[in-house]
Amino acid sequence: MKLKNTRVVKDVAGKKINLIVEKTSTGFSAYAEKFPVYTTGRSITNLKENILEALNLYNDEMNLPEVNESQIQITLDLPQFFEYYKVINAKALSSRVGMNQSLLAQYVGGQKKPSQKQTEKIISGIRELGQELIDLQFS
Repeated sequence: MKLKNTRVVKDVAGKKINLIVEKTSTGFSAYAEKFPVYTTGRSITNLKENILEALNLYNDEMNLPEVNESQIQITLDLPQFFEYYKVINAKALSSRVGMNQSLLAQYVGGQKKPSQKQTEKIISGIRELGQELIDLQFS
């Protein structure tokens, strides 16, 4: 048991805790890849709050250090991402990242799974857009 605790402390201290998120009929569910922790939430924000609480309850029971939000990484697949962030237009995004519109539509619809290279291209475009929005000011 002590070796297991040592590995968990190293994982928590050195890496982000990856949470796999799935869409449900009432919101979202998430589970930690390397920990026996799972929870649900009505929104991604609510889910993050709940998973942080669940991880810290687990860590408290195991006498491990507390986890903070910066140590959590949420993983969504493309269909779930576009389902949650409906404000992002897949057609406009395909043009922005230089991807065939029908191909991105197939990724979004779940008919095809993007390669790692295509996934990186899409997420890079989304992050660039996010940074532009952060830097934007209105007069």
